[in-house]
Order: sequence, then structure tokens, then C-alpha cells
Amino acid sequence: MHTDKAGPLSRVVNVDRLPQGRGSVTVEASPAEAEALARDFKIPAIRDLVGRFDIAGSLNRLRVTGTVEAQVTQVCSVTLEPFESKVSEPVEVEFTDTDQLAGTDAEDADVPDPIVGGRLDFGALTAEFLALGLDPYPRKPGVSFEPVQAGEDPNPFAALQQLRDEKR
Repeated sequence: MHTDKAGPLSRVVNVDRLPQGRGSVTVEASPAEAEALARDFKIPAIRDLVGRFDIAGSLNRLRVTGTVEAQVTQVCSVTLEPFESKVSEPVEVEFTDTDQLAGTDAEDADVPDPIVGGRLDFGALTAEFLALGLDPYPRKPGVSFEPVQAGEDPNPFAALQQLRDEKR
């Protein structure tokens, strides 16, 4: 989520205020933030959304690892009934200072996510990894998808085929 506009969950941290070498950030979504995210994700509900991040590296290059966890209510793609499930998504992202890349070939290469203006939005990171952890085709536990089998309806041209075969 690399937009200038903050989403429903935003926790901007100035990188220069993070402890050098190692640090951690925890993001806990308020009920209003979780409700707004649920609307954005088009699911009935999100509860207990927490992102826990460990940070290592320097001001110019940070490595963020951790987990995003939440209780979510989704609608079963088979039965269309709402059900609850737990999401636990691992996080592993590298960030780099965009000023270092300006005017270099690395601007177009596959490089770490940018640190924009010396700041990282750990709320947006939490929302992004929650979205990654959601099943796009959720199924209620114990429900399986059974493909619809075509019935034994006779082919309307079967009689013609039979007549043709008899003439040969």
C-alpha cells in the first residue's frame, strides 16, 4: 500500500526515532478502525487486529518482521453463511530510503519498499498484511465445494445420431 492518502488504519513512525539496530512496534486497531477496514475489505467484521513488528537495520535500510493477527467474520463462498476465523499472517519486508535511489537504475529495479520522507506507516503495513491473510474464497469449516454434476438428460441430438448410425 504505497499511497499518499492514509487508509482507515494509520500509525506513522519517524524512522529516525526508532532505536538504532533493533526495535519493535505494535499496532492495535481500535474498534472504529477495524470496522472501517472491514468495510474496505467487504467483509462483515474484523476484531482484535494487532500487528507486531520487529525492526532491524539502519536509517537507510530497515528489515521489518513479525505477524499480523485478527479475528475476522467472512461469508462462506459455498453456503453464503457468515463464519468466524483467525488470520495470522507472517510479515517480512525490507524498506530503503528512497533518496538513496533517486536518479539510479535501482529506481526501476525490484528493490525494497520505500521509506518516504523518513517515515513508515505501520498501520498501513498491518492492513496490507491482513488483506494478504484473508482467503479470497472463504469456506466455513467442514464445508467443501461440490461441483455441480450435469444430470443424465439425454442429448437432444442423440436420436438423430442413432438414426444416422443405423443407416450405416
